Amino acid sequence: MARIYLDNAATTSLDPEVLDAMMPFLTEKFGNPSSIYSYGRETKLAIENARKSVAKILGANPGEIFFTSGGTESSNTAIHAAVNDLGCKHIISSPVEHHATLHTVEHMAHFSKVKLSFVNMLPTGHIDLAHLEELMAGSNEKTLVTLMHANNEIGNLLDMDAVSALCKKYDCIFHSDTVQTVGHYPFNLKETYIHFINGSGHKFHGPKGVGILYVNESINIKPYINGGAQERNMRAGTENLYGIIGFAKALEIATQRYAEDSAYMQGLKEYMASALVQNFPGVTFNGDTNGKSLYTVLNASFPLTEKSDMLLFNLDMAGICVSGGSACTSGANSTSHVIKAINSNHENIVPIRFSFSRHSTKDEIDMVLNTLKTNL
Repeated sequence: MARIYLDNAATTSLDPEVLDAMMPFLTEKFGNPSSIYSYGRETKLAIENARKSVAKILGANPGEIFFTSGGTESSNTAIHAAVNDLGCKHIISSPVEHHATLHTVEHMAHFSKVKLSFVNMLPTGHIDLAHLEELMAGSNEKTLVTLMHANNEIGNLLDMDAVSALCKKYDCIFHSDTVQTVGHYPFNLKETYIHFINGSGHKFHGPKGVGILYVNESINIKPYINGGAQERNMRAGTENLYGIIGFAKALEIATQRYAEDSAYMQGLKEYMASALVQNFPGVTFNGDTNGKSLYTVLNASFPLTEKSDMLLFNLDMAGICVSGGSACTSGANSTSHVIKAINSNHENIVPIRFSFSRHSTKDEIDMVLNTLKTNL
């Protein structure tokens, strides 16, 4: 049975060209980058070249890019640093953040006794910018604003420029979880008022277990993981050498292909959304599907019935890989916290997230549509 993979917001396949770039560092170029002899100097140089490449693509300085184990570590580092090093006593976030952010801000509120405020959500799944400014203006403490750039479940894009301008106006520290957009969206961090962003290689055909944290050069923070002097004393532990090489290569490829791939995936998303409406009465979409939304994600809801209640299971049995929400909570038998926050009718729907890559095809979408017809 052939498998159809439409869960690319969870993870993407490794690009063969990325694997080719990694292979020398999985074999003969195995030196520890902290070693002073030639094997170490060779791999240290490769890491620094990767850093320069990532920084150039993101419009940052190389000294602002730190390699981590992925988006979760990067978000944790940024949030802890904002509170413990930069003196933030108030955190403003949203109820639809990835759990890497949501659970961390809740942890900080409980254990570090900082004030935690959640911005109101609009029915479209976007944050209420007027309420965000109200929270900022009413804050008497140094404030961290942490809002994701693109929601991993519904694809909504944050108005980064508007939030950045508000953070600058009210002198807030600004962190954005950009895991779904690094590798899928152009950045120029030199022209953006922002202090932290993060990325994860496996979201754009790079390897798992490697990510970045951007730390604006205007601030100084302490390491979250202590030990050796790696990553310029900012992130202890022997570097994930081949992961870092793969991350940079995947980002280079994604950047080169951005115009072509984004247009292609947007076309797939529009095609599937239109076909769902035509073929399935009662289908609705979660988020701002036709507005400010990332081209990789389409989140559809089907009316809850005895048949649709088993939809995810039946799709899996048919070899179709999709999800009901974040991959990090896919084992939980409960409605996604994102859907609950934006859809008051969440108890009567079955939400399914379809997410695309450059390898997805219309033929695959047609096969998914046919399978849906037999299971609804």
